[in-house]
Amino acid sequence: MEAHVSFKPTVAQQRKCSNCSETAVDGELVVVYDVNREDTTGKLEVFNGYFVHFFAPENLEPIPKNILFVIDVSGSMWGIKMKQTVEAMKTILDDLRTEDQFSVVDFNHNVRTWRNDLVSATKTQTADAKRYIEKIQPSGGTNINEALLRAIFILNEANNLGLLDPSSVSLIILVSDGDPTVGELKLSKIQKNVKQNIQDNISLFSLGIGFDVDYDFLKRLSNENRGIAQRIYGNQDTSSQLKKFYNQVSTPLLRNVQFNYPQASVTDVTQNSFHNYFGGSEILVAGRFDPSKITEVESIVTATSTNTELVLETLSQMDDLEDFLSKDKHADPDFTKKLWAYLTINQLLAERSLAPTAAIKRKITKTILQMSLEHHIVTPLTAMVIENDAGDERMLADAPPQDHSCCSGALYYGSKVASGSIPSWANPSPTPVMAMLAVGAKPLESTPPPHVIRVENDPHFIIYLPKSQKNICFNIDSKPGKILSLVSDPELGILVNGQLIGAKKPENGKLSTYFGKLGFYFQHENMKIEISTETITLSHGSSASRLSWSDTAHVANQRVLVSVKKGRSVTLTLDKEMSFSVLLHRVWKKHPVNVDFLGIYVPPTNKFSPSTHGLLGQFMHEPKIHIFNERPGKDPAKPEASMEVKGHKLTVTRGLQKDYRTDIVFGTHVPCWFVHNSGKGFIDGNYRDYIVPQLYSFLKWP
Repeated sequence: MEAHVSFKPTVAQQRKCSNCSETAVDGELVVVYDVNREDTTGKLEVFNGYFVHFFAPENLEPIPKNILFVIDVSGSMWGIKMKQTVEAMKTILDDLRTEDQFSVVDFNHNVRTWRNDLVSATKTQTADAKRYIEKIQPSGGTNINEALLRAIFILNEANNLGLLDPSSVSLIILVSDGDPTVGELKLSKIQKNVKQNIQDNISLFSLGIGFDVDYDFLKRLSNENRGIAQRIYGNQDTSSQLKKFYNQVSTPLLRNVQFNYPQASVTDVTQNSFHNYFGGSEILVAGRFDPSKITEVESIVTATSTNTELVLETLSQMDDLEDFLSKDKHADPDFTKKLWAYLTINQLLAERSLAPTAAIKRKITKTILQMSLEHHIVTPLTAMVIENDAGDERMLADAPPQDHSCCSGALYYGSKVASGSIPSWANPSPTPVMAMLAVGAKPLESTPPPHVIRVENDPHFIIYLPKSQKNICFNIDSKPGKILSLVSDPELGILVNGQLIGAKKPENGKLSTYFGKLGFYFQHENMKIEISTETITLSHGSSASRLSWSDTAHVANQRVLVSVKKGRSVTLTLDKEMSFSVLLHRVWKKHPVNVDFLGIYVPPTNKFSPSTHGLLGQFMHEPKIHIFNERPGKDPAKPEASMEVKGHKLTVTRGLQKDYRTDIVFGTHVPCWFVHNSGKGFIDGNYRDYIVPQLYSFLKWP
């Protein structure tokens, strides 16, 4: 079988924007294909002591569904996210069959149901549900626990009363963009509540939207309850993503399928059910056998579809595949072995995430590590090192994600390492890293951390408070040329300062200011890093090097790693415990007002000393806040509330700021409570107290 794929984008399609002269094709070219399946028993491949069985029956009779849509309508869903969710739900409701039953649960700090019982998906009922959804106005907090328990109760009640078709499947589809803020807040308790109440015939699927959602929590929640989770970001087309997610999960996995391999020599059988790209359901089964005892594998498949039981038998011999492999020079003789290992590792990873004790988890982890090293498979627990032909240069291309309990949101990049060195995370006695520069190496970064402290635009400060799970924002109105202390930790010898630049001219009587230059000083490493909109300068003692924004580069010097992503961002990481990300914002050079500027993102961490201060640094040790008496504001779209913090009672306004990490042009909305008068009452003292004389001056706090 042979196919040719041609991808020839026009120059217009490659332009970064309609007015840009530069061209670039961003993203991945994904080719999705399927194969003809003429054999309903599936395909059984046997070779070299391993076998793989593909089973994907077609034209199965549709199974009736009982679906509870659980939709987050809290204030953070306001705007485009809610609009796209409504449009997607309208399309999904149109796709329901009359044999299906459904209802809608929407929640903020309260929980509402469109119908308290499941109803048939008639045209009248779906039309009424659409009207209900269209009238939703997002507001308030997020009570995930009560919403899920309400949905579970409706399905359990219907099942207990015998109102569900015995051949039907029951689904809960949760759509949310945030962590719980009302009701039960402890994630482990929510998991326990759901697990204790949900019946075994119900599957829970979760779709997380945006940065603020705890995706790991949604994955655990779904994996524990026979479902899957998926995440999309606010800058993506939420509507099409939600419809695609529904089409995937509403195709029931082939669960009632049993594979029997009668030969005693067949061992270590792994079975994985999954949805393919075409909305179908497939099963891959892999196992091992002793080729000295048998040369063929017999499979007996029992599959149940609605009220029909299907028994299929197939037999495969080693000679068939061996003959094929000998004729095709591109064939991999170990592919059955590798696929068996890959499926087994995936199954072990799923078991590891649900391990009831630490001892069992350690045992599973040890097995995964052994198999991944033996079969050369990259997993979340291992890393891949690429070596050149000469063997004198290596690139750490993928590494284990950071320990979130240590330092939320640190970014990890591929970087060159000395030949024979061991990554620090695998070595109990870390080896010092020599300074080196790797220009042109592709940076590999993890998903941007959802909860960070941000400074963007002119300048808008957005402070995320982890304990309160709130974003508090304020603006600083100062003058071009002034240098503001952002982070000042004299005890650890770490500072971050920013110098303001002004727009080309005032607008509406006000001259906007932005950060045009940032200075980072790591005193104990004797290292200074100056980032402007033009260049990145690194100084180590008396030596200095300069990078351009047109470079992609990595610099490692003792404890500091600097990674530059061409034309987009610089990330500084100290001991993998603290990280700072700087985003470059380019504007049209002939714009009459706007100028290029920088944004900075800092994940909260407890690694700074108690003496840390600065406009951002003071919030590394979170103050207690209390927000209450939420009420309509002068602008109906911006409610007001009272906030108690640091002995002050302030009036704050609900608003939206922007996070540009995944969409550098339009950004993603971040809801926050806005403190007026340059943060007065929320920050210590007055904003003028944070002005320092030089780019590398520590703040001298009164």
